[in-house]
Amino acid sequence: MPMYNLFDVYPRFDIKISKAKGSFLYDFNGNKYLDLYGGHGVISIGHGQKEYIKAITSQIKKIGFYSNSVNLPIQEKFAHKLNSISGYPDYKVFLCNSGAEANENALKLASFHTGKKNIIAFKGSFHGRTSAAVAVTDNPELSAPINKPCFKVTFISLNNIKEARQAIETTNPAAVIFEGIQGVGGLDYPTNTYLQQLEKLCKENNTLIIADEIQSGYGRSGKFFAHQYSGIKPDIITMAKGMGNGFPMGGVLIHPDIKANYGMLGTTFGGNPLACASGISVLNVIQQKQLIDRVNKINLFLLKQLKEIDSIKKIKGKGLMLGLEFDFPVKELRKMLITDFNIITGSSSNKNLLRILPPLTINKKELNVFPNALKSCLLKLKSS
Repeated sequence: MPMYNLFDVYPRFDIKISKAKGSFLYDFNGNKYLDLYGGHGVISIGHGQKEYIKAITSQIKKIGFYSNSVNLPIQEKFAHKLNSISGYPDYKVFLCNSGAEANENALKLASFHTGKKNIIAFKGSFHGRTSAAVAVTDNPELSAPINKPCFKVTFISLNNIKEARQAIETTNPAAVIFEGIQGVGGLDYPTNTYLQQLEKLCKENNTLIIADEIQSGYGRSGKFFAHQYSGIKPDIITMAKGMGNGFPMGGVLIHPDIKANYGMLGTTFGGNPLACASGISVLNVIQQKQLIDRVNKINLFLLKQLKEIDSIKKIKGKGLMLGLEFDFPVKELRKMLITDFNIITGSSSNKNLLRILPPLTINKKELNVFPNALKSCLLKLKSS
């Protein structure tokens, strides 16, 4: 179906969404869809969450926008809340609009701080589509000729510390950037031991560690940030997706040793009052509803059922950021889940992997329909 007047760069399922509530989407015909994808993992506290709507409505009645040319106390309120809940009380906060922008600024910060320009990233990585972010993304097809970097990027394998040591000692990078859990790349992640070894190696070589927690942050992994399973403290942490529950918001947590100077970073819309109001409401709901504990309980409930499905060759990821790997491409399976059971799931660069990223507020009753629907679809595919 042609999307008139829209620049057609997205493959889309042929459903037209009119509204959403909790863990569900509704089309214009009143059909109800279970949302197990959350719009790329953006919906953290559920569609149409009451506190979220109340916060934005209340804020827009006061002031919807002003730039960073004046003091906006709601930014400080948000930063204090984030510092407290995230486990990084002494880190500084820079607010922006998206994950790509967060990573772009993180890479610049690392270069400013170290005086170096080379970067080490990981095979299978995805960090965004802006100039520096796309350069550290392991997909050359996303780079236009103008994006060819003026800095050297070395892509290394996950969990191979010997390869990391050689790359760091050879290229003398400003930073190593990793995802807490790779999203687009297919739900692989660095082991705890590897991150601990990498942290030591980077400190020895004046190299910063950037943790991209854009999709794996905000409780989705079962910790506030996925890297917190390892106990390391990255120098820079990037955030977005679940941060605003759908309101465009990104941010960077910055180690106190990294000094700020006027003009080194900037944004027009980043940290606007509406974004901060939505961000505060998300943090409040995560805290009040104990959503991180809930994620771990729901994870155990779901894994128990999924492990009984023989067709699933591997279950990847953590918390409610999961990938189900099969020995066949999942394109038809995803279509069937939508057409036969009204269940929306995601994909990745691994064509055999079904990606699951539901709202963190999803309950067992809502999720319970998925394993049985999956079994039915698999049987139908097998017999066809």
